[in-house]
Amino acid sequence: MSLQLSDIAKSITPSATLGLNATVALLKAQGEDVISLGVGEPDFDTPVHIRRAAKEAIDAGKTRYTDVKGIPELRQAIADHIFAHKSLRYSPDEIIVSSGAKQAIVLALQSVLNPGDEVILPSPYWISYTEMIKIAGGKPVIITTDPETDFLPTPAQLAEAVSERTKAIIINSPNNPTGTIWPRELLAAACELARKHDFFIISDEIYEDLCYDGYTQLSPAQISDDAKQRTILVSGFSKAYAMTGWRMGYASGPLFAIKAMGSIQSHMTGNPNSITQYAALTALTAPQDCVVDMAHSFARRRTLLLFLLAQNALRPGVMPKGAFYMLLDVRPYIGKKCDGEVIEDDGKFAEMLLKKVFVAVIPGTPFGAKGFVRLSYAVNDIQISEAVRRIKNFVTGLE
Repeated sequence: MSLQLSDIAKSITPSATLGLNATVALLKAQGEDVISLGVGEPDFDTPVHIRRAAKEAIDAGKTRYTDVKGIPELRQAIADHIFAHKSLRYSPDEIIVSSGAKQAIVLALQSVLNPGDEVILPSPYWISYTEMIKIAGGKPVIITTDPETDFLPTPAQLAEAVSERTKAIIINSPNNPTGTIWPRELLAAACELARKHDFFIISDEIYEDLCYDGYTQLSPAQISDDAKQRTILVSGFSKAYAMTGWRMGYASGPLFAIKAMGSIQSHMTGNPNSITQYAALTALTAPQDCVVDMAHSFARRRTLLLFLLAQNALRPGVMPKGAFYMLLDVRPYIGKKCDGEVIEDDGKFAEMLLKKVFVAVIPGTPFGAKGFVRLSYAVNDIQISEAVRRIKNFVTGLE
């Protein structure tokens, strides 16, 4: 038999984060005391009023197909939410609701890319971006950054990455995995390049509500009218409302792009989950105290983690200003040995850390952050403290 998979399927790398979650679940099932700092979701339950809205939707029989782009009242609520937070005016027709922000990004890429088109992608980046670009037939053009620039690209690097095949840039601010936030000046430089060379901006703003130390998230669409017309803004409910498993995201942007995304979604999945849509509607229209409270908790945990790392001579890659991640610099431990095994890279460091002291972290290399590992502080104080203690014991024991 000579059956073959497609070239795209063979080129896709499985998600490192989802793979780690499966390993952690297996170890816990075997009775091991694993602390996972690899988790990419809040550890809080979905707020009660949101859960109640879902139950009421079920009891009211709101279980049938909806508009492919989402129920009109939710799209209006999203438009109102964006205007209230960013002073950006979108009509409900310029908004599409999807099964998670991840699907919205895939739809955006599939709507704008032709085979061989290039997408500028500053590193470190969320690990799914490269695979999403490839699935859509595009080619990622990686910009390498370093801690000295807060893992942000320079305007010169952005300009050098542009070619005649450039079709889009992906901007993620606050960033996963670094927690960095793009300043206005850098966004303006990216928007000017997009105007000059006529390409799209895909702005992943899923962590927009999780900013600290007085920093705020700014969308490229806020930079200028031209930038708004070429920006596909993506966000969702997973992080701010602790609704990861509900799978609800959205995109807003120019009408022609949103229409194309809706056409693709109509054949790919149809409408997003009807019950989740009504829960999301309540999430947006109810008082936002739950969002503020969770953001305060993450800010406090970030402070605790930074303090404990400093106390134990462990180095973060950069001071995170948002999201709930930070990079840990493990370059000083590359080349050392653990029980005779050489720590040749950040992947091996993460593997041995889990094997020896049962702390799960994500290697930085899949994020474009070679020599680092990603820590999530979406866990409680006790777990943060114990995890740092174990990490310190692990690196102290390396030869």
